[in-house]
Amino acid sequence: MLSRLGLRLRIFLFFAALASGALLVLAAGLWQGYRHLADPSALSSFVEVGTLAGFGILGLVAWVWYLFDIHVAKPVDVLAGALRARAHADLGAPLDPAVARYLGDLAPAAASAAASLTETRSALAEAVARETGRLAGENARLEALLADVPVGVLLCTGAHHLAFYNGVAADLLHASAAAGLGRSLFDYLHDGPLQLAYARLIATAETDAASDLLCTTRDAARVLAARMRLLAPQADGTVGYVLTLRDVTADLNAYAARDALLTEVFDRLGRPAANLATLIEALPAAALPDALPDALDAALRQEAQSLGHAVTELAQRHDHSRSEGWPLALTRASDLLDGLAARLANDGRQLTHSADPLLLRCNGFEVIGLLALIARKLGAQDFDATLLEDEAEAMLRLSWQGEVLSVAKLENWLTEAIDPSTPEVDGAAVLASHATAIWPEHDGTRQSLCLPLRAARREGARPKPLAPYVVYDFDLLARTPSAGLAETPIDQLTYVVFDTETTGLHPEKGDEVVQIAAVRIVNGRRLQTEVFDTLVNPHRAIPKASTDVHGITDAMVAKAPDIDEAARRFHAFAEGAVLIAHNAPFDMQFLRRVETKIGLRFDHPILDTVLLSAVMFGQHETHTLDALTHRLGITIPEEARHTAIGDAVATADALLKMLPMLQGRGLIRFEDVLVEVRRHGRLLKDLN
Repeated sequence: MLSRLGLRLRIFLFFAALASGALLVLAAGLWQGYRHLADPSALSSFVEVGTLAGFGILGLVAWVWYLFDIHVAKPVDVLAGALRARAHADLGAPLDPAVARYLGDLAPAAASAAASLTETRSALAEAVARETGRLAGENARLEALLADVPVGVLLCTGAHHLAFYNGVAADLLHASAAAGLGRSLFDYLHDGPLQLAYARLIATAETDAASDLLCTTRDAARVLAARMRLLAPQADGTVGYVLTLRDVTADLNAYAARDALLTEVFDRLGRPAANLATLIEALPAAALPDALPDALDAALRQEAQSLGHAVTELAQRHDHSRSEGWPLALTRASDLLDGLAARLANDGRQLTHSADPLLLRCNGFEVIGLLALIARKLGAQDFDATLLEDEAEAMLRLSWQGEVLSVAKLENWLTEAIDPSTPEVDGAAVLASHATAIWPEHDGTRQSLCLPLRAARREGARPKPLAPYVVYDFDLLARTPSAGLAETPIDQLTYVVFDTETTGLHPEKGDEVVQIAAVRIVNGRRLQTEVFDTLVNPHRAIPKASTDVHGITDAMVAKAPDIDEAARRFHAFAEGAVLIAHNAPFDMQFLRRVETKIGLRFDHPILDTVLLSAVMFGQHETHTLDALTHRLGITIPEEARHTAIGDAVATADALLKMLPMLQGRGLIRFEDVLVEVRRHGRLLKDLN
């Protein structure tokens, strides 16, 4: 129990015990003397002597304790914090022996050890820099190359979290929240097609397998053609993948417009041409003018028939080739039925199936979603499915035992969305994109649905995938998920370090936020490109005294978003992260005031760098942001001080230096740090 107490508190308890023991010994001696004297009249004298001696003992012990605390205990704490900062936070400033001048040779020895550590670290850094210079140059060239690739490139973990993205991908994914390392891919893209493609690739049991698919952004603003390629399995068995993205929204819109135009042309020409041919055939020869020669009559009739035949043939060729322009992926027939069986099994239904070895040109996610929707509507529990080659097409037939399905009811079901994750895609849209139709049949005993699909070719041997020409070892890919947040090592957490600037220091009196800024820390690294920084319109005048501090004027925030919009955007930016702030209760007051209004809760785990500073350097030190950064060798540019983004960056850098220091004290897990900081909670009450 005592080992968990601070050094100064333990020394105080030691002297308190010493004083208590001395008083007990004094009291026992006086009581023994009084008993031997056996004179009741001398009791008052014994009490007076005991009281004076007791106060003398207490004063002497307190004086010695004070000297010991000031000249021994406190310098030991300061010296320990300084050594830990130099050991774990890469602090190169020399240690001042004067902080512990009464500790004999301990302070000079500690300064010498710190200097030696700095020299050794510098020599090691130089050696590492020499050995890694070539690799760093290649890495820079690779980063430049990937930045200029005209398609979006994502690297995702087996849990579908982003481990890498380039600028094009960030632009394609951008919606309510910017792309960020460690975030779920499904925050930006509908998960259905991606989950299906990933499961299909995993089922192949081949590394570096690839699959083409179509997916849409969460806001349905963009349709993306994607190619998913698996990576080698990690040590924990998870398999990541590379996802390349290309925006085909404009291509699909243009194709749909051309397709609609051609359909309209054939429709508007086909009927008049057919009617014209019919009328000419029905027109008797006697009704024609006598001046019309027989040859012209025959030619007119022949041309009318040719026009009708030409329009009919072109319309048929158009219908036959409608699916050619759509970027539909190749899907194995067996994979399609396996996916349908898995989807029906999730709904408590059973599917028995068989398929010819075919490669189909279709969107597997959409076809499975359409058939699963119809299966749910039918209500049957057992289905049979076959997917057989039928000349240039493949016929998918879904059979069940039950009532006859009418065409009218089927057409009504086709107007519903095939999946909640893609509300904009209904059954009719799926059929249109595949240039096909679906209809019910009845053979007397079982009901069936017939869905023709275009077969690209018969399935052949899988080509051997090309070996990747470059391999990266990203820590995010190799990370093993922890059992929960409390058990997660602190260097594996994602942090969002933020700060606010306000009209004043009293939110309860109407002060408002005028700026919010934050940076993200992922895998122990502050990400330069993942920054949140916005001015906020407080809808009230900013006092001159506040402007003198942070430099924000009424004119600067006149066109800025209000706190509701800013808070929503910040909530999305900080999703899934631990919030970090210096004196966090002050900043959180402003955010929690708008929770009800925006319908969101800032229930993130929170750490305060004031308390972390107290854990590392003791409560006796000053814990302002300036004092903390000074101790850690961090320089805040004058122009950045008291700006939200400047203070957030400084706080983030301080956190990055303190994380290894905390681990050096044995505080490895997030829960360990929480337990330790609770002991210093009164510091925040003193600040507020």
